[in-house]
Amino acid sequence: QVQLVESGGGLVQAVGSLRLSCAASGGTFSSYVMGWFRQVVGQEREIVAAIHWNGGVTYYADSVKGRFTISRDNAKNTVYLQMDSLEPEDTAVYYCGADVTRFAIARRSWQYEYWGQGTQVTVSS
Repeated sequence: QVQLVESGGGLVQAVGSLRLSCAASGGTFSSYVMGWFRQVVGQEREIVAAIHWNGGVTYYADSVKGRFTISRDNAKNTVYLQMDSLEPEDTAVYYCGADVTRFAIARRSWQYEYWGQGTQVTVSS
């Protein structure tokens, strides 16, 4: 069983920055694809970014390219999401997910087996 705990969310003004962290335990973190997703009430959970097990391959949604950076530290069992130039449209609950079965990066929320509890990010204009 894999446990994921997100942290780092909060309230920030537009064009500001936040860094989210997701600490994993209970599994072999270094072998998992990890993803960051976000969800607004009434909408589907959408992918923000994902990273391959060794950090060599990453994926970003078009809406965050050039502003967000995903990274991981396998020695610390932690994945990060650096969010710069934040916009009010980035307001959502952010979740990290672990895909423990696939080798390639998955982009759909249903492909991730484990989830954290989420952390709220609010960007004011």
